[in-house]
Amino acid sequence: MIQTGSLQLSSNQPIETQGGDTSTFTRVTFPTPFPAGSTVVVVAQTQTFNGPETPGIRLHDVNREGFLIRFNELNLNATTRSDGRHVTETVGWIASTV
Repeated sequence: MIQTGSLQLSSNQPIETQGGDTSTFTRVTFPTPFPAGSTVVVVAQTQTFNGPETPGIRLHDVNREGFLIRFNELNLNATTRSDGRHVTETVGWIASTV
């Protein structure tokens, strides 16, 4: 089983540095839940180029019903640090069982 989708995603939150804190993530729900006991893999990719910084994508809590996603802008180097905020971009995703 394979499912696909896209969403408009932005980040008005600071960069997430605390592991496990998903309060700033967005929940994506699959159109159809995968069968019980499925191991689901999600691949997401930014489809647009609206902001000058590189939006890193973080995924969490991938399960048969959906997943959590957020942008975390990438740090360029030790002196140029991201603030975590990013304009709205289109993100495409594909989910499949393994």
